[in-house]
Amino acid sequence: MQMLVNKQKVPRLIVVFLIMAGIFAFDTLTQYEVAAAVFYSGVILLASRYLEQKGLIWLAVACVTLTVVSFALTPTGHRDTGLINMMISIAAIAITTGLIVRMESALSAAQQAKDRLLRYARVKSLEGLASSIAHEVSQPMAAIMTSANAGKRWLTHVPPNLERVETSLERILSDASRASAIIDRMRSLATGEVTKKSEFDFNQAVLEIINTSKPQMQKNNIVLVTDLQLDLPKAVADRIQIQQVVGNLILNAIDAVNKVPAHRRNIRVSSEKRDGRILLSVQDSGVGIKAEDFPHLFEPFWTDKPEGLGIGLSICRSIVENNGGQIWAEHPGRKGAVFRFTVPACE
Repeated sequence: MQMLVNKQKVPRLIVVFLIMAGIFAFDTLTQYEVAAAVFYSGVILLASRYLEQKGLIWLAVACVTLTVVSFALTPTGHRDTGLINMMISIAAIAITTGLIVRMESALSAAQQAKDRLLRYARVKSLEGLASSIAHEVSQPMAAIMTSANAGKRWLTHVPPNLERVETSLERILSDASRASAIIDRMRSLATGEVTKKSEFDFNQAVLEIINTSKPQMQKNNIVLVTDLQLDLPKAVADRIQIQQVVGNLILNAIDAVNKVPAHRRNIRVSSEKRDGRILLSVQDSGVGIKAEDFPHLFEPFWTDKPEGLGIGLSICRSIVENNGGQIWAEHPGRKGAVFRFTVPACE
């Protein structure tokens, strides 16, 4: 490859040398008053496209040398004027070379900074992916712990309630399977794999997520209201990814209402068919969202939480849009916030 590059440069450099020879001949054969040597600065500009910094400096030295030699060989004209023209030409060559060298150094520094920024972005992307997986998997893992503790309590009963233990084990298997599916879907999302769309019961998928969140809501004295339209058509999307979005929105709502007094902690989850699509809304009675924050809610790494990473809503938007839907936030007209998203419905 290096040999090929050198062969491609040779004809261009030959042209540069021929131009230099022409300038030298013209500068030597004309009178001192003709400052033809100043055109060497144009040669420097032309050669800067093909030569590296070291080669360009040597070329500038050659141009200065030819200028001096030409001055010595010029037969006619006013010598003092020729001396001034020679100094001007040498200054033009030096200034042009210096500017090009500085520009190349600046471009090189900019490229290095860009490379460092890209490496940093890759690291942050990996951090974001790992944090997102941890965030999404925390729900089924919490459910697994709850079911495991329940099963342990039923085993300690006298006599042991094996039926309840079996139910707890089934829930553990179900939640473990969901956690595995979340990791697979997050990996697919990160690597750009095609979303695995299928028809599924939207309300049932939402209720599964709600059931895993109920223990946390009960612990924090949160009143949950569900208003799911019964005659919804099947949704056409990636079921696990849509459940991730629902779970994320519910977790955000729980975080929001935990900042207000216990008697004001309310979350409402509703679904309906609107304009040929399925619409899900998660409304909370929390502290609300500042007007100036709305444009940034779904931006990567933007968050108003001191402990937040700003990746949850960004990934939610990517998931919803990859599944052919839209997601947005609204003011409900009083304290709190409402997040809505749509998914395609089966015709």
